[in-house]
Amino acid sequence: MTRGPAPVLRRVAVIGCGDIAALHLAAIETVPGAQLVAVCDVDADRLDAATAATGVPGFTELDRLFDEARPDVVHICTPHHLHADQAIRALERGIDVILEKPLAHTREEAERLLAAAEHSRAKIAVCFQNRYNRPAERAKELLDSGELGAVLGASAVVPWHRTAAYYEDRPWRGRWETGGGGLLMNQAIHTIDLVQWLVGDPLEATGSIATRALAATIEVEDTAELRIVHAGGATSTVYATVAGVANLPVRIDVVCELGTLSLGAELTARFADGRVETTVERVTASGARSYWGVSHERLIQDFYAGLDEPGAFWLHPAEARKAFDVIQDVYDAAIPERREVTSVLAAQLDGR
Repeated sequence: MTRGPAPVLRRVAVIGCGDIAALHLAAIETVPGAQLVAVCDVDADRLDAATAATGVPGFTELDRLFDEARPDVVHICTPHHLHADQAIRALERGIDVILEKPLAHTREEAERLLAAAEHSRAKIAVCFQNRYNRPAERAKELLDSGELGAVLGASAVVPWHRTAAYYEDRPWRGRWETGGGGLLMNQAIHTIDLVQWLVGDPLEATGSIATRALAATIEVEDTAELRIVHAGGATSTVYATVAGVANLPVRIDVVCELGTLSLGAELTARFADGRVETTVERVTASGARSYWGVSHERLIQDFYAGLDEPGAFWLHPAEARKAFDVIQDVYDAAIPERREVTSVLAAQLDGR
């Protein structure tokens, strides 16, 4: 029997042991050669639960984890305001990074991370895993093929539900200082990323935000609407809320010269000649976190498979910045005093 080369051993640590970390831990188990060596969290209960479940050492301090566990790769699953700093500290040590979205919670932190990624020998991925859903992949293939003609624009809806308890359980989610925003930064960012990926790079965005149902609990938005102008002239609109009564399916409709695409749990492509094509997901996840699907696993596997290849991973910070900048532009349009502060900071930076 002919055997291929043994997989390269990678020492792996997960930083942040909250809800999303469970998907990363499960995905790491599917990667040949990936060896979990540590977990990290400042919350003692979450850290104890993670060490008990995984059997690896737990750390509360990042530098101590780096020094003692010596990871080759870290998965960062912490609150938004910690993302950029923790990723930068790993990149400066040459440690590869898988970073949960968003890449940062402010423009200034995003700029710092982009600079660090550009100057580091390590690779970094940002988790926009919905691009790995088979219906989304097929939509991208059809649009790139030109079979549907020029893309005119898209309309997207995110009709979701979150309770006050959701925010009370993790107070950072409802604050500008720690979340960097609300619904747009934490939920709708995935849909905004898909829209710009399918339709074209965003040139400008404007919109409005509101807190319709959760004002007694959070200081950030629970509802938003926005319009994006894309390179090439296409335009898209997005409406998103977590003030609904249930989590209903996300839907993206893309209008082209020679047909339309309707993307949700599956893809329906309707062509001008009358043909209809349907694409469903390859695998359906099960269990308590099934609504997150299986695309996290596919992204993580893809990242590890390309670690020894030259060049950046395709979902690098500069790519993740596109959806991030759309959201920041909407916040600036919706909150004039925020825009003025940002303009002053930009002028100060330009003057250095």
